[in-house]
Amino acid sequence: RQGSELAGWAMGRWTYEGIDLNHNFADLNTALWDAEDNDLVPHEFPNHYIPIPEYYTFANATVAPETRAVIAWMQRYPFVLSANLHGGELVVTYPFDMSRTYWKAQELTPTPDDGVFRWLATVYATANLAMASAERRRCHYDDFTRYGNIINGAHWHTVAGSMNDFSYLHTNCFEITVELSCDKFPHASELPAEWENNRESLLLFMEQVGHR
Repeated sequence: RQGSELAGWAMGRWTYEGIDLNHNFADLNTALWDAEDNDLVPHEFPNHYIPIPEYYTFANATVAPETRAVIAWMQRYPFVLSANLHGGELVVTYPFDMSRTYWKAQELTPTPDDGVFRWLATVYATANLAMASAERRRCHYDDFTRYGNIINGAHWHTVAGSMNDFSYLHTNCFEITVELSCDKFPHASELPAEWENNRESLLLFMEQVGHR
């Protein structure tokens, strides 16, 4: 109702209960990295299909019903490729989203499958008309063109409990985040152009499930 120009980055981010769905998944990163530091991986602690911590399953845990539903969906259908769509920037991010050094707001934190993630992100970014445009300008402060319009999530800003990291560590799904427009809330009249910007990227990205 405020209009796209007056809505800040936090607008529409939280549920009615005050939960940020983007940060609401179980933090499996910390448990994995602690186990690695103590030489427990992989014989005593797994490095994939990591189980959900018990505290996260309690009835009084701060977990939104939407998050629980998505987790149940992921467990029922083991996806291999996924993307979640955000607005407010023009960049494709890939795991890990959480920095390994817990006190660092930004830190390059690649997964063991960094090459695959970089490829998937690049496939999307290079086919995206807005990202690949010769007239591409930065949205805000960050110049993502020097990185090819892709970036490791934690290298941009750390996020604990992201869906990307959870998907990767709990279900072996390769998931990226697409920030698909400088405008977080485009006007309805702009949506056809946004679709054209992303149509080929979405198709090419989905086709990657057939590549080995």
